Formats: sequence, C-alpha cells, structure tokens
Amino acid sequence: MSNLQFQNDLDKLVEILPQKIRECINYQNMDDAIEIVVDLGRVPEIRHSDGHIEYLQAPDVTDEDIEFITSRVQEFTSDNRSGIAGTLHRISAIRNRQGKIVGLTCRIGRVVTGTISCIKDICLQNKSILFLGRPGVGKTTKLREISRLVADELAKRVVIVDTSNEIAGDGDVPHPAVGHARRMQVRQPEFQKDIMIEAVENHTPEVIIVDEIGTEEEAQAARTIAERGVMLIATAHGNTLENLIKNPTLSDLVGGIQSVTLGDDEAKRRASQKTVLEREKQPTFDIVIEILDRNTLAVYKDTAEAVDYILRGWPIKPEIRKVDKTYEFTAPAPISNTKVPNVIDKINKLDNTIEHPESLKFSFSRQKYVEDVKKFKKIYLYAVSRSIAEKVIERLDLNAEITRNIEDADIVIAHKNFVKGGAKVLSTAEKDRLQIFYVKTNSMAQIQKIIKQALDIAEMNETQTFYDITESALDEAKAAIEKILTGVVKDIELKPQNQQIRKLQHELAEQHNLESTSVGEGENRHLRLRVVGGTEFKDKEK
Repeated sequence: MSNLQFQNDLDKLVEILPQKIRECINYQNMDDAIEIVVDLGRVPEIRHSDGHIEYLQAPDVTDEDIEFITSRVQEFTSDNRSGIAGTLHRISAIRNRQGKIVGLTCRIGRVVTGTISCIKDICLQNKSILFLGRPGVGKTTKLREISRLVADELAKRVVIVDTSNEIAGDGDVPHPAVGHARRMQVRQPEFQKDIMIEAVENHTPEVIIVDEIGTEEEAQAARTIAERGVMLIATAHGNTLENLIKNPTLSDLVGGIQSVTLGDDEAKRRASQKTVLEREKQPTFDIVIEILDRNTLAVYKDTAEAVDYILRGWPIKPEIRKVDKTYEFTAPAPISNTKVPNVIDKINKLDNTIEHPESLKFSFSRQKYVEDVKKFKKIYLYAVSRSIAEKVIERLDLNAEITRNIEDADIVIAHKNFVKGGAKVLSTAEKDRLQIFYVKTNSMAQIQKIIKQALDIAEMNETQTFYDITESALDEAKAAIEKILTGVVKDIELKPQNQQIRKLQHELAEQHNLESTSVGEGENRHLRLRVVGGTEFKDKEK
C-alpha cells in the first residue's frame, strides 16, 4: 500500500473518533500502529506492533464518546464486529452484561505486499494450504495477498468466504488489495460453513479462501471442498501443528487421530504401549505453514508425514523461510541446517537448533566427540524406544541411523527383558555375525550409554558435560512451562543454577510469555515462573 493510500484509509478511521481524541493523534507515529483502544472511563490508547502502548493526552472516555463512534459505523453483527466501508479497518465492541457497549477496539487495516514472497513457489503448486499462528501475527494479511496473487497473476477463479469482512474490507465492493478475487460476505459467523459449501456449488471456483476455521462443522465443510478438487487456503486457531493435532474440534483438518491397539510383537518393536494414537485419514490440507512472526514461516510440505512423525514421537523439522524487512525473499537454507534464532544459539555460538520457538521441543546438533569419524552404522532396535534412540543420535550428531530391517543393520540393540521373545531376531543377528548390545531400561541415559558403547565413542569431556547440565536445566524449565500453560499450576520454582543458565531459562520463559523472577541468594539463586500479570517481576540478569 502506498503512503498516500494508507493515509487516506487512516483518515477514514480517525474521522469516526471524537474531536478530543483526534486532536491527540500524531500521524507520524502511526506507521506501526495496530489498534486504537477506546474504553469507558479510561484514557484512549494506541497499541504498536513492537508492543509499545501510547496513552493519548486526552480526557477519559465517556458514554457520549462511545456513542459518537458507534453512530458512525454500521450495525455490529453477532460477533460484535463492524467496519468502515471501503477500508480494511475493523471495529470490535466490548459489551457489559446488559448488552451496552463499554469499549471499542479499532483495528487498523493496511495492505502489506511482499509478505508471501518466501512461499510464492508453494502457492503456485495448486495444493491446499493451512496457516497457523497466534492472533495479530499476520494470517489475514497473507490471505489477502495470496488472493491477489492467485486471482491476478495465475488468472484463477478465486472466491473469498469473508466472515466479518476481515479479508476484503467492509462495504459491498471488495478492497482493491484482493485483486480480481470475488468475495462472498457471511452475514453471521455461524453461517460460514454454509457459505463455504454454497461457494463451491454455485460459483465454480478453482480456489476458495477462508479466514479462521474454528468449529467442527467448518472443518467438515473444508474437507468437503478439498475432496471436490478445489484448492483451499485457510487459517485456523492454533499456534503450532502439534497444538492442532491435540485439538479434538479441528484435528480433522490434518487427518484426525484415532486410538489403535497394537499386537504384542508390534508394541515390542515400537517399544510403546499397546494402545497408541495414529492418523485416522488423509489430511484436508496438503501443506501446513506455522507463522512464527510476521517475517518467519515454518513450512511442513507433507502434512500427512508430519502428523505421523509427531504422533509417533519421531523428530520432525519444518523448513524455515524468511523475508527481510524490505520483504525480499531470503532463500531457505537446506532443511538439515534449518534453524531459528533462539536461546541455545547463545551457548558459545555453537550450531544448535530449536525446531520451533513455540513448541517446547528441543533438538541439539553438537560437534562430534572424536575427530576421526567412524564408518556410518545402521542400528536395528528390538523392544527399545525408537524415538529416544533417534533423539540420542540427532542430539549427539552421530554417524548412524535407525533401520527397520535387520537385514540392513550393522548393530543390534535389544532390551534385556525381552530377549526370550526375540529369539528369532537374535538368531538372525548371530547368523549374520552382527554385534548385539543390551539395554536394561528404555531410559534416555541407558540408551545413550549403549549407543555410545556400540559406536565406540569416547566419554564426554568437560565441554559436553556443561552442555548436558545446560540441557537438563532447559528441560526442567520446559516441563515447568508446560505445567503452567496447561493450567496444572499457576507458578513454579526451578532448581538453583548459575547465572549463565538462569539467563537462558529467563529467555525461554519470555518466548512463552511467562514472567520469570530470580529469587534466592548465592548458590541457591533460582527462577520462579508464573503467568504474566503477577507481581515482583524483577529480572536483573536480563
């Protein structure tokens, strides 16, 4: 959007505000403004994209001020949203128990081009794409630009199912930002599923674009559309793919999950319980993209494979794609080296990796313990946890992999308690003169010890010991964060750590929007984590 166009659209929003608020707005500070908030009995405020809140030098908001604004916009729908014709601005209302409006959030709509330049090749593949991300991270902005790209540059028949006029703006004429895409308005949010089906049946689209799939009925409508051969591009509630899988309402979008009972032999081979979760059917969406921030995307190019890996506990890395501040595409690095800036990068600037800053799943890539790299080995597991073994190999960056066929194996690792049941496997190993190593338990420490022994790896030096201490401390923080986010506890205290490790724990907590306070003295100094909004937040170490 040109500066002139943005200025004209911003003027239309400011015009609906009372004079006393208008006079306090500095246009020079509005380039990164997200919302203008007007609450009864409070000073008006402007919220910026960097988290800064600007309190206007205006009197407290009165009932007359709110009436002034609401009288200049269209009637609010059942989801308490309205808009300004010809613009992308959204006005949302807060009501009291009697239904009276006591607060307004004026979301500033703007067209930002170039935000999908890093995934343009994916948008051209004619595959259905699902975007995930927290509110305000730019999901609707990307849908708007994709609409224009597919409709104008690819000349496809695009229909936007526009609930609350989020994508194409208010009024009967769609905003120019969506190009030649057609728009079907949704009168009330609960009718979105019906309009999705109507769009397919009545208007022969090649592409349908939907914002915020949030109910089971809408998920079913999405599956119906995808099965009719129509390319579907949509957003859904949920920060990560793993969150979506665990959401019973929306898990059908990625194939759904079902409980499966395994036979004894299969359960032993997987080293899992007899009842496991597996993907139920083919996903509605071929590709899932997590929006980490406005300029960083994590792409799962094969949704079915990604869901299977997550359900089985196998490591899976999305492809990270970025655009710089000028919205020029930065070519992605090879997947094996993909990394997102994170707290682990600060440990002696090693080439470490976090799969996703929101996921609480860590994957370390370390230097090898020996200069002379051994010959690549394939390991066959019997009744040993495959997921743990793969994590050990990945974390220690070992020159080995897990194989499913004993015929391909160089080494066999078996669980000592299940030796009798694996007589056939062990006899095959002995016949092929394969080395057999035994673990006593399926613990990380035991499996790591035996794998190192099997690969003839020297013991860790002091540097690796430091890494393990750091990893253990971050694992503890990760577990604590999970408990707080899932509501098990409201706050929790961690074990004492040195200043460097505490700083990493602070940053990890900050990534998940939790408050972290250093308490105690000397060797007993440790972190207390709590939900944002608590008191005594004094983080001197950061």
